[in-house]
Amino acid sequence: MSDFYSGFAPLIENYLEIRSVMGYSKDHAKWLKFFDRFCSEHYPELDCLTKEVVRGWISHEVAVGRSALLSKATAIRMFAKYQGNDAYMLPTKAIPQKRAYSPYILTDAELSAFFDTVDALESRANPFLRETVSVLWRLLYTSGLRPREGRLIRCSDICFNTGEILITKAKRNKERIIVVSGEMLEMCKAYNVQRSAAAGGCEYFFVTFDGLPLKNTQLYHWFRRCWAEANPGIPPHLLPNLRQYDLRHRYASTILQKWLDDGHNLYAMLPYLRTYMGHEKFEDTAYYIHILPENLLKSPGVDWDKLDQIVPEVGVWKS
Repeated sequence: MSDFYSGFAPLIENYLEIRSVMGYSKDHAKWLKFFDRFCSEHYPELDCLTKEVVRGWISHEVAVGRSALLSKATAIRMFAKYQGNDAYMLPTKAIPQKRAYSPYILTDAELSAFFDTVDALESRANPFLRETVSVLWRLLYTSGLRPREGRLIRCSDICFNTGEILITKAKRNKERIIVVSGEMLEMCKAYNVQRSAAAGGCEYFFVTFDGLPLKNTQLYHWFRRCWAEANPGIPPHLLPNLRQYDLRHRYASTILQKWLDDGHNLYAMLPYLRTYMGHEKFEDTAYYIHILPENLLKSPGVDWDKLDQIVPEVGVWKS
């Protein structure tokens, strides 16, 4: 039975099927359901994207106070591309752009204080929370996983003999295999013993005490709480806006800094990091290099004497 009822239903279903075959996420189905319901009520016979219906839907979403406007605008633009030249294309400036998030790179001291707080975490509602997030967040930090990739790892995806983990919940449904460090593997093994006793029947590795997989909203709450408690001398509203994703950023910057200190050519090494982190585009990995300049002066991997020989000193200009 179809989930879509408007005149756009066949087109939407074909569009989503093509996206699925190409390995894209199913997010557009969620957003286009809102569009389909709007059209069913106000434009039941329409099957071509016009300015009136697209603008009318976006205005309706704003009027009723719904969120995710940028995601909905992206979905309707991509659907318009699928429809072709006769479809109205919503301008990118029609929805105010959010300010780009600037990653926060934790210092060693901040990272240590954060995990000390995590390891002392207590929750009456979920007695198993401390054990779970302590391993999960360390896995994000030491393996550079996206939060969703780590949260939805299945027990069957982990090889406890080799330390290999199959990542299936990646962007664009592209699977990859990572290998964790020996120390991280031992931590996962110890956690698995506890996990099996607490919720052995759940297919997911990271679970709540009742055996259900962790939800992102739960992790967001506890992550923010641990970050605040790790910095008791600073009011929470004055703290840097730390996210779980910043553990991935810290991983990437640490790897690049180590390669730099060891004298490696970063651009020659980037393809390895790109594959491990599951980036689709090379520039997504190269982006992390801009985080490093403040550390360049103290890196033993940079030979400043050689650079001085390559770039001669510039004298005073005389006209």
